[in-house]
Amino acid sequence: MEFTDIEEETKVYPGEYIYHEPSSAIVLTGAFSREKDFIRVLKNGRLLEDKISNFKKIKLSNQEKKDNSIKRCSGCKGL
Repeated sequence: MEFTDIEEETKVYPGEYIYHEPSSAIVLTGAFSREKDFIRVLKNGRLLEDKISNFKKIKLSNQEKKDNSIKRCSGCKGL
């Protein structure tokens, strides 16, 4: 897992998980405003609003994505 800075051309979408540096926590994005320089997130069931510079995007390698994918039952596949 690698953390990258949120730059001018970087997009952050609602529902995306990002890293909050001051609290060392992974949080869920709710609102993003580059004009007002804030990101509103959900952290431990509470809303938190902070400057964009305090957040980093999470970048997973292809192997990490593969390891974290959901494995489903393949019992009905042949029917």
